Amino acid sequence: MDNLTLRHSLLLVEGLKVTPQSSQPVFIVLLLVYVFSMVSNIGVIFLISTERNLHDPMHFLFCNLPVNDIIGTTVIMPRLLQDILKEALEHYISYVECVIQAYFVHIFTAACHYVLMIMAFDRYVAICNPLRYTAIMTNKMVIILSIFAWGLAFLLVTIMIGLTVRLSHCRYKIENPFCDNASLFKLSCENVVINNIFGIIYTVVVLSLSSVTILITYVKIATVCITSKNKALNSKAIKTCSTHLAVYLIMFISGAVFIFLHRFPEYSDSRKLASLMFHIVPPGLNPLVYGLQTKEIRQKIVKL
Repeated sequence: MDNLTLRHSLLLVEGLKVTPQSSQPVFIVLLLVYVFSMVSNIGVIFLISTERNLHDPMHFLFCNLPVNDIIGTTVIMPRLLQDILKEALEHYISYVECVIQAYFVHIFTAACHYVLMIMAFDRYVAICNPLRYTAIMTNKMVIILSIFAWGLAFLLVTIMIGLTVRLSHCRYKIENPFCDNASLFKLSCENVVINNIFGIIYTVVVLSLSSVTILITYVKIATVCITSKNKALNSKAIKTCSTHLAVYLIMFISGAVFIFLHRFPEYSDSRKLASLMFHIVPPGLNPLVYGLQTKEIRQKIVKL
């Protein structure tokens, strides 16, 4: 079969191993989680966009997070819900659809790190340089930081997926609940050394850039808090930074477990669960952690 035919063939997505008896309960639970995630994230965006007193750099940067969470859940959940109600041998997806899904799966993954990174920078300026905050965090700076976060994500993912779609494929089964880059290039019988090397580089860049930046930011914030005698400043720093760090750790750990388990086929079921949790837990928790822990947003929600 020639390369053109292969690229337009149907692929079989392995999906979740759900028994016929548990398919409907699992479907209902995942549907409720998806609806909650979408409603809460859209609600936060609507609230920030309509309330004038929330029109500040911190909340504008925060808007990147629910936008990314909407992408992350929508790119996999509708199809996953559809597949749960189907027989295992009916989980078909076209090659093009699979590539598109994999592309946005990785956009979500990379943007998670970079958005939290620029949010950490905002907190650093607010706590360590409060007198210069308005001069540094202008509307222009907010736009630049947002473009940086999304632009870097799109650049790295475009290169990575581009290296994968150049390959022909001799297999048809996606051994994952959804399509991602590793699942795609595993379909090929060609040499995928370049894909593996770039995949490792991509993972190291995404994880190290965000983790090192956030670590440095928090060390500097902690230093300011330790040396400062301002209890109000310290209380605010601990509250905002603890919520930010909690979300980052949840995202980091679930993503790292998923990437690690991809290298061990014997842990296939654990890997599937970890990959699914990465697209469910952070998008569901972010509106609660950031929205309800932010005094201004919490007060607006109470008044509704």
